[in-house]
Amino acid sequence: MKKTVLLIIPLAIAIGSVVALFLVLLHLAIRWRFDHPWLLYLLPIAGLAIHYLYQGVGRSSERGNNLILEEIYRPAAGVPGYMAPIILLATVITHLFGGSAGREGTAVQIGVSIAAKFGQRFNLNRQQKRTLLTCGMAAGFGAVFGTPFTGAIFAIEVLTLGRINYKDLVTCLLASLIADFTVTTWGVQHTPYHIDQAVKAIYLWQGFLPANTLIVLQIFAVAIVFGAASLLFATLTRRLKSLFTKLIKVKWLIPVLGGLLLILFAWINGKPDYLSLGVEAEYPGAITITSAFQAGGADTWSWLWKTVYTSTTLATGFKGGEVTPLFYIGATLGNTLATLINAPISLFAALGFLAVFAGATKTPLACTVMGMEIFGPAYTIFFAIACFTAYFFSGHTGIYSSQRRSRHSLKGVSNQPMDKFLRYIHIKLDKYRFKFSGHKKSK
Repeated sequence: MKKTVLLIIPLAIAIGSVVALFLVLLHLAIRWRFDHPWLLYLLPIAGLAIHYLYQGVGRSSERGNNLILEEIYRPAAGVPGYMAPIILLATVITHLFGGSAGREGTAVQIGVSIAAKFGQRFNLNRQQKRTLLTCGMAAGFGAVFGTPFTGAIFAIEVLTLGRINYKDLVTCLLASLIADFTVTTWGVQHTPYHIDQAVKAIYLWQGFLPANTLIVLQIFAVAIVFGAASLLFATLTRRLKSLFTKLIKVKWLIPVLGGLLLILFAWINGKPDYLSLGVEAEYPGAITITSAFQAGGADTWSWLWKTVYTSTTLATGFKGGEVTPLFYIGATLGNTLATLINAPISLFAALGFLAVFAGATKTPLACTVMGMEIFGPAYTIFFAIACFTAYFFSGHTGIYSSQRRSRHSLKGVSNQPMDKFLRYIHIKLDKYRFKFSGHKKSK
C-alpha cells in the first residue's frame, strides 16, 4: 500500500502535466479552425489519417476506454504505453478539422496509459496495478475538467454497473487532487459555468432546501427526459457504428463517409455551432454550452443536432470522448425544457448538463458531486434528484459497453409490470450499497 501511495505523487504530476499540454493543444487547434473554416472540408482526409494511424501503430489501443475498463477488471496484455501519444494526436486532429467529440476519453486514456507504464517499471503485483490504473483514470478525469473530487468518484463508480468497490477512493482522490493542482500550476484555466443568483433566492429556502413542491416536480419530470436523451445518445452511437461496420467492407471508407456526413450536416444547418467541443464561441451569438445558460442561448433542436453530430463522429472512427458533447446536449435540452415550462433556464441547463452525463455513463453519484464542484453546494439536492432520476430512466446500457453488469437481472421475475419495475429499481440502487468485507453469511 505504501509503495502504491508513493508512486501516486509522481504519477499524478506526470498525468497533470500531459493533460495540461493536451488542453493547450486542443484550444489552439479549435481556435485555428475558427480562423480557417475551410479546414472542415478536409475532415474526411483527417479521418483517413486517424484510421491509418491506429491501423499502423495503435491497433491494440483502438478500443479506448473499453480496453481500460477490461484491463482494470482483469489484467491481460496490458494498456499499451503508446496509447497516450496516439489518442492525444488523434483527438487534436479530430477537433482541428471540426469533428464533434469530447476530451475526457483522451484524458482518461492518457492517465491510464501513464499509470500502466509506472506499473511495468516498478514491478507491481496485480492488485497494485489495478489500483494504479484506477488512480490514473481518476487523475485524468479530474485534471481535464478541474473537478478532482468528481474524478475520484467517477473512477470507482464507472467501473461497474453492479456493486461499487470503495476501497480505492482515498488513493484516487489523492491522484486526482495532485493532477488537478498540476494543471492549475501550468496556468491552464477551465471554463466557468454559473447558475443565476436570483434562482437561489427564489427556489431555495435557507440557501439549501427546496422552497416549493413545484420546482421538485418539474425537476423529476425533466430528468426523465434527460435520461431518455442519454439513452438515445448511447443507442444511436452504438447502432451507427454497427451499421457502418456491417455495410462498408472497406474500412478506411468509414471515416471518410463520417467526415462527409458532418460536412453535409453543417451545410444543412448553415452554421458551425455543433462541430468540435461546443465550449468556445466561433462567432458572436453562437450556440455553446455557456450560451445555453441564458435565455435564447439554444435552439429547440440543438440538443438533437449535437447528438447526431457526435454519434456520427465517434461511430466512424474519430477520437476524443463523449462527456463534453453530453454536457452540450444536456445544457441545450435543459434550456429548451425550461423555456417550455417557464422554469429557471440557468438552473435547468445545469441540471441537464449533469443528468444526461449521469444517465449515459451510469455515474449519478459522481455527477452530483460534479454539480457541487462546478456550481456550488447550494443546489445539491436538485442535482441529486436530476442525476439519479436520469440514471433510473436511462436503461441498463451506457456509452461504455465494457462496464461490468450487475449480478442481478430481470430473469425469473414475474411478468407483472410492478414486479419488474421494483426489480429494476433494486438493481439500480444495489450499486450504492456498502459492502462490508468482515460480514459473512451464516451457513
